[in-house]
Amino acid sequence: MLKGFRDFVLRGNVLDLAVGVIIGGAFGTVVASLVKDIFTPFIGNLVGKPDFSAIQYNHIMIGNFLNALIAFLMVAAAVYFFIVVPANALMARFHKPVPDTPPATKVCPECLSDIPIAAKRCSHCTQLVA
Repeated sequence: MLKGFRDFVLRGNVLDLAVGVIIGGAFGTVVASLVKDIFTPFIGNLVGKPDFSAIQYNHIMIGNFLNALIAFLMVAAAVYFFIVVPANALMARFHKPVPDTPPATKVCPECLSDIPIAAKRCSHCTQLVA
C-alpha cells in the first residue's frame, strides 16, 4: 500500500504540480504587491482617482467591482508578461528541433489507400505499385 502511494507521489506530474502550487502562492504575493503598491498608484496619478470604490448606482457597489476587475487585469498582465513570456522563450531555447521521420506508408495511385512503403502491390486493389 505504501509503495503505491510512493509511486504516485514521485510521478513527475504530481511533483511538478506541488512545486507549481507552492511557487505560485509565493509569487502571487509578489504580483499582488506589484499591482497594489506600484501599478495602482501610477494609474491613480494618471487618472486622478486611485480608488473607484465610491462609485455607486442605487446602492450597488460598482466601484468595488471595477477595483477588482482592474486588479485582476493587472495581475493577469503581470503574470503573462513577467512569467509566461520569459518561460516560453526559455523553453524554446532549450528545445531542440525534432528530426522529421520518414513516412511509413504511401498512397496507392489506383485506389488511394495507404499501403506500406516497401509494398510492391496494393493489398486493397492488387494494383502494382513501383
